[in-house]
Formats: sequence, C-alpha cells, structure tokens
Amino acid sequence: MIRRSMKLDDRCLLFFIKSPEKGKVKSRLAAVIGDEPAQKLYKEFATQMLSTLQKGDFPFHVCFYPKDALKALKDWLGDQHHYIPQKGKDLGERMRNGFIEAFELGFKRVVLIGSDIPDLPLELIEEAFTSLREKDAVIGPAYDGGYYLIGFKGKSFSPKAFEEMAWGTKTVFEETITVLRKLNLRVHTLSEWRDIDTIEDLSHLSPPFNPNLALTLLYPWFYFR
Repeated sequence: MIRRSMKLDDRCLLFFIKSPEKGKVKSRLAAVIGDEPAQKLYKEFATQMLSTLQKGDFPFHVCFYPKDALKALKDWLGDQHHYIPQKGKDLGERMRNGFIEAFELGFKRVVLIGSDIPDLPLELIEEAFTSLREKDAVIGPAYDGGYYLIGFKGKSFSPKAFEEMAWGTKTVFEETITVLRKLNLRVHTLSEWRDIDTIEDLSHLSPPFNPNLALTLLYPWFYFR
C-alpha cells in the first residue's frame, strides 16, 4: 500500500521499476550487448534516477514489478524507500492502478516515470508538478514515440488514458494525446526526452548520468565482439 508522506505535500511521484533480473530487463539492449551488460546498465540507470529523485522536495514511491521482488529490491536499493507492488496484468493496468491508489490516499497531483531515463533532470519533474496547478494533465514525449512521464490532477484523472494502448510502439504518445483531448483535458507537454533502449540511445546520454560509466560497463562487449 502507498503510504502518505509524513511531510505534508499534495504531490506524489510514482517511480516504476523492474527487479533487475538478468535476461528480463532492457531486452532491446540485451539482444545486442548480452544479458549481463544490459542488467548492469539497468541497475546503474535506476540508482542514478533514485539519486536524482532524492534531491527533490516531493515524496516518491518505488513501484516495483514483479510483486514478489520486494526483498530483492530492498537488498539492492535499501529499505529506506516507500515500496509498493505494481498491480495489473499489463503496463496500462499497472500505471492506472498506481494513480488510483495515490489519489485515494489524498494526493492531488501525481506524476509517474519509468526507470530508463537516467539523465532526466529534476527540473523537468518540477515543471510537471508545477504545470498541474493549472493544467489537468502533463505528458513528456519520448523520441521513440512513447512517453517518459505522465501525470494528472486528481479531479481530472481518467483510466481511459491507459486503456487499449499499443504499448511499446511508436504511436503511444499520439494515441494518449488523442484520448486526453477527447476527454477535454488541458494538457501541458514537456520537452522531448530519450528513453535509453538501444545502443544508439546510449550515445545521447548527458549529465547527471555519466556517459563514461556506460562505456565502462560495456567495455567487455566492445572488446570481445
């Protein structure tokens, strides 16, 4: 269960993360560089993003998948975070349920991000929360046609934003925008950002993530291929 932060705040960020099991994360990268290097990169991405979130002044919850991965996540990231399992049979259901649970707790502005944007600046997250003071929804388009962030004001939230989406395709952002417009929601669109899913994406990494770290982790692959 999501816990209301001890700090009085009407905002909440949901950080969606997978247990970093070898062969089950960053599949497109793994198909090129192998399961182990992809696993290492994913773990670095997630820890960098947590470091960024901890610099913010908003409460956040680590929403993990699969639901039996709590011990593994705490062993990896520590037990100081608020952990909740993702609930639902697919990504859309899991995101929808995360928003519903956060709003039921009384949060008024909720933003959700994934764990494959290690160079996402804190300023973009703050912009998302700020926009929800006036707008009904906020979304951050990704270069691959999806989105890296989505958020809602409680009274404007609609589960329809997560229904019948072709997840993992180049049309997710446009399909979502279409749904939000049909719902007559006022939407703030953030700057485009890049999910890190491919070797090409790695070349675009920027601070706060250290691109040299990615190269170091991939050195065995570059050397032995």
